[in-house]
Amino acid sequence: MTKELDLLKKWVEKSDNIVFFGGAGVSTESGIPDFRSVDGLYHQQYDYPPETILSHTFYRKKTEEFYRFYRAKMLVLDAAPNAAHRKLAQWEQEGKLKAVVTQNIDGLHQAAGSRNVYELHGSVHRNYCEKCSEFYDAEFILNSSGVPVCEKCGGQIKPDVVLYEEGLDTATMQGAVKAISHADILIIGGTSLTVYPAAGLIDYYSGNKLVLINKSVTPMDSRADLLLQGSIGEIFEKL
Repeated sequence: MTKELDLLKKWVEKSDNIVFFGGAGVSTESGIPDFRSVDGLYHQQYDYPPETILSHTFYRKKTEEFYRFYRAKMLVLDAAPNAAHRKLAQWEQEGKLKAVVTQNIDGLHQAAGSRNVYELHGSVHRNYCEKCSEFYDAEFILNSSGVPVCEKCGGQIKPDVVLYEEGLDTATMQGAVKAISHADILIIGGTSLTVYPAAGLIDYYSGNKLVLINKSVTPMDSRADLLLQGSIGEIFEKL
């Protein structure tokens, strides 16, 4: 992989318009469980499968049960950024990286120092009252019990996370599409590229430096100009 790493280093050195698009694999190395991996949430046993619990319908019908699962499995607030998060933030500070597009909801890119982050699926760190729109952080949700309610008006609080059956935020998608379509280098890491509409963002890239970094094979590997298989944290540590 030395040859591939050297080439990527060269590309990065000469570029001031990199966009990174990442998925769950970027966060697993920080201890955030991956829904689709062998040891991930989707392979554990619950009364309902996680896809059902994390749906809009379930949230409305069985809100207390939704929150029991959400607190136990989705709020990993002691996780810290890894080498990939830190390197991307460094590139942004150096003027090389223009944007991070992420499917993750953990806020670790911002914790590492990244500023221009498009969170396709929202964030656990933003929660709002459905009645008066008052904002609440993740700690408030974690330390609440039952269904969290607004301290101002008593309304129900909902995480600003895109649940199954809900659409992605239009402005976020538009920003991500614009960044990707203008990128010189598009680095895609830690995603299986099977979840749509997010995976379809690759189609907006028209450059000739598409980099795929993943532990396993993806359906888009043949489209890559540069393919690196392995731990994303370890690879970014060497850049």
